[in-house]
Amino acid sequence: MRLVALTGGIGSGKSSVSERLVARGARLIDADVIVAELQRPDQPVFVAMVERWGNKIVNAEGELDRPEVAKIVFADSDELKALNKIVHPEVGIEMQRRIDAAADTTDVVILDIPLLTKDNLRGASATIVVDCPADIAIDRLVAHRNFEVDDAKARIAAQAKRHVRLTMADWIVDNSGSIAELDEQVEQCWQWSESLPQTDLPKTDGPDETQVENKQVENKGETK
Repeated sequence: MRLVALTGGIGSGKSSVSERLVARGARLIDADVIVAELQRPDQPVFVAMVERWGNKIVNAEGELDRPEVAKIVFADSDELKALNKIVHPEVGIEMQRRIDAAADTTDVVILDIPLLTKDNLRGASATIVVDCPADIAIDRLVAHRNFEVDDAKARIAAQAKRHVRLTMADWIVDNSGSIAELDEQVEQCWQWSESLPQTDLPKTDGPDETQVENKQVENKGETK
């Protein structure tokens, strides 16, 4: 297995990159997808969230009302910390399980963690950063994900600074241009990923806390 971490700010088009890598043969472990799975009705994470915030975060279909949760946690840092405390450990356990399942393969395994830090690389041997200027990210969030401009700016401001993400990069995908340009960059990135040595995973006593972007309460999906 070649374990490669993938990160990028909201609106950068990280999902567009991961989709293209998967189409080329990569195996994807997506933290946001895992969060959504763990927040399904009757799952322990869902139950714990309802115990804390009540049925007001459950919609008419009995599922998690993500916009309602967002209103609560993005208005109060203590509530956001409470959400993270509920979600992060369970996400970490499931991510580690999927990494372990791929350990004996020769696959390129993409570890998609939006708020990647040096402490949650989980043994990845390299890091890809999807990058674009903030104004382009804001335009995408407004045009494709129905964000208000002020909300988009606030979400970007709450994340790691762009220059900090770039310092972590072993490979940068510049997603500020056309789809054709993105395709060309992803192809180059894929060839580089396949050339990486096999990842020698460190032994761990258990999962560390995995940072997951604000999508744990708003799973709308990235756009180009």
